[in-house]
Amino acid sequence: MEIAEIITGKEYPEKVIPMIENCKKSIDIVVFDWRWYPDQIGSSIQRFNNAIVKKGNTGKQIRAITNTKEISNVLIQGNIKAKIWKSKRLLHTKLMMIDDEIAIIGSHNYTLNAFTINQEVSLIIKQKQVLEKLKLYFENLWQL
Repeated sequence: MEIAEIITGKEYPEKVIPMIENCKKSIDIVVFDWRWYPDQIGSSIQRFNNAIVKKGNTGKQIRAITNTKEISNVLIQGNIKAKIWKSKRLLHTKLMMIDDEIAIIGSHNYTLNAFTINQEVSLIIKQKQVLEKLKLYFENLWQL
């Protein structure tokens, strides 16, 4: 079993959306910049956003820590537990964990530019010891 896979630039939505759609129990997210594009329904970022909200509406546990009230409100309307980061310390993480079996971590924010034109790189990680540490990291942030 491959324990890590690289995602570059525009590959992010094509590789991550199927993982979101195949989620069996939970998704935990921490992301610095996440934007909603209601006027760009067919864009890769909005297909990504809609996949997460659709999964939230299936009763799976989805939790997100974000930096803005705007995206937090959208997520809450999609049956997602969302918190806004309120510390003076910058939350710059870009992390998604699916079913405690897969982590996606790297430079990709959830924005149109990150999914289309920026030079971005992220990793899909399936190594149990790494996942356990990332889960602890998320839980500590969630409790703040």
